[in-house]
Amino acid sequence: MDLEAIPGVGAKTAERLAALDDAERALTDGDVAALARAPGITEGQAARIARGAIRERHGDTSRFLRTDRARELYDDALALLQERAVTDYAKRRVETFYPSASADRIEEVRAFVTEAMARDADPTVVEALSGVAPLADPGGLRVRERCLATSEAETYARAERAFPELSVELVEDTQDLAELARGYATVVALDESFAGLDLPGDVRVVPDPEARVDEVLPERLLAFFAENRARLLAAADAHEAADLDAPCDLDALRDGLDRLDADGTVKGDAELGRLQDAAADVDAAVSTGESVANDRLREVIQARDVTIEGADLLSLVEQGARVDTLLDRELADEFDEAVAAAREHVVDALRLDDHADLAEGVFRDDPHFPVERDEAAVSRLQSELDAARDRRAARLKADLASDLNALRDPVEALVSAALELDVELAVARFARDFECVLPTFEGRGVDLEGGRSPLLDVEFAEVDPVDYRVEGVALLSGVNSGGKTSTIDLVGLTVVLAQMGLPVPAERVRLERFDALHYQAKSQGTLDAGAFESTLREFGGLVTDEGNRLVLVDELESITEPGASAKIIAGILESLDEQGATAVFVSHLAGEIREATGFDVQVDGIEAVGLVDGELQVNRSPVKGRLARSTPELIVEKLATAEDDAFYDRLLGKFAE
Repeated sequence: MDLEAIPGVGAKTAERLAALDDAERALTDGDVAALARAPGITEGQAARIARGAIRERHGDTSRFLRTDRARELYDDALALLQERAVTDYAKRRVETFYPSASADRIEEVRAFVTEAMARDADPTVVEALSGVAPLADPGGLRVRERCLATSEAETYARAERAFPELSVELVEDTQDLAELARGYATVVALDESFAGLDLPGDVRVVPDPEARVDEVLPERLLAFFAENRARLLAAADAHEAADLDAPCDLDALRDGLDRLDADGTVKGDAELGRLQDAAADVDAAVSTGESVANDRLREVIQARDVTIEGADLLSLVEQGARVDTLLDRELADEFDEAVAAAREHVVDALRLDDHADLAEGVFRDDPHFPVERDEAAVSRLQSELDAARDRRAARLKADLASDLNALRDPVEALVSAALELDVELAVARFARDFECVLPTFEGRGVDLEGGRSPLLDVEFAEVDPVDYRVEGVALLSGVNSGGKTSTIDLVGLTVVLAQMGLPVPAERVRLERFDALHYQAKSQGTLDAGAFESTLREFGGLVTDEGNRLVLVDELESITEPGASAKIIAGILESLDEQGATAVFVSHLAGEIREATGFDVQVDGIEAVGLVDGELQVNRSPVKGRLARSTPELIVEKLATAEDDAFYDRLLGKFAE
């Protein structure tokens, strides 16, 4: 795939995407999470790139949303979907849905939506999804108790690139290798020439480390599972709650995660726990052992009467003897018993089941007081326990990594499926919340039955349904606050959703597949000369455009004087009619425009049925072929009916002229 052919992807972005393991699949599937793993690519950028890739795949180069108001309707539609998504991924993923003129793209989304609408957004599923997120790659991993060793410069460079978590050492011969083995719990030799040699310590020969990563560096895989534990468990729960077929054995996954601690170490192994405790407690155990020996000796010395004849004392003094000599001569057995007790304490305290011999040298055999540790022997004991602990941990890590390795790819699919489920449920909840149906693409224009806008500032259940059919060019008239703007908003939103491939909030919808949507929102007051000219230029470009377009315009007459506005709008309608466009112009000047138009323009009306307690009562569905009465006419009619006054009758008669 030519990455730079994707709209919005330049050379630098293409280079970043190329760093992904499978950029083409991610682009084809619209996998925003995978694309966001590319260096320097945010989730927002990933959504735009995915959308561009979809456009490129379908040859969808046209711009459907031609005005700011049209784009606002699209943003509103996206927001309604995103509000019903649980995960950040799904909120971004729905951004890959966009209104398109491509029949293939629309049908692609409709196929997805058809399956999604059959989903049940059970609260248990939604709760489980709240903990799901794209899998993260842990960073900053460093393993210090193991190193790689090689005598070849090329192998050294390759190992440094492949295993940045480990130290890589250059060695010349087996002597260098043996020296390394004294400083590391495990040395992994990468040269075949070292195979079969008898070396001290834990030295392994692995000539092809890249093919045996889980053996050489099990911490990498374990760190991945530890980092993503919560996400994986949530995804497993979501699969079970939604009764989805999982791509892996969920019990095996949970068992593996139960054996893994938050820092990527293996938990639950008694022997490793013993060695960890022993290595951590060496100094404390030896110090207590010293106290045990010295307390016993002190008690013995205090209770013992020692008689030394003068000649012996003189001889000892002449020889420079100290109390140690007296201990050796008078209390040798007691000293041996005290040291034995000290050693026994160290063995018991550290539970040195298979390292008891190392405790023998911790206290010297020659009588002396106070009894003190042999620092070299203590250091050897510490080093041996550290190495035994690290070797045990490495074996356990390798075993667990071997078990989890088979789950590495399936858990990617597990989380991906859970995230896509959230996208489906967002669509399903949208469809149910707003009682949506999939529209039918046939015929001309838009035919809407029982449509209700979810964009109004009232509860959706309280929205009055609207029936409206538009074919060709029409003027929409009606009283103030009667729902003219909300009606064309509903028409625009219906077309946007339909051409995104999504369901629409109505009982039934039939429409043609449009090439573009132009929606000119209501202007805020009369425009100055420059702004007025700019607006006319926009409409000049609109009427010379090609393709079947839907044009929605809200009270264009507000841009200038009413008389001139009616003539301008009439001219625009004539051009759109000649091109066979579908258009709805909302206007309070519908009668004047109709008179100025050179063809029999359709005028529809949102009728007010009367005033009740000062409140306007309106039939929200436009009536075809009827110019709606204004609010002032209704008020005058009410007064003429209620009051016996010729003045009101005269005013009412003016409306009929």
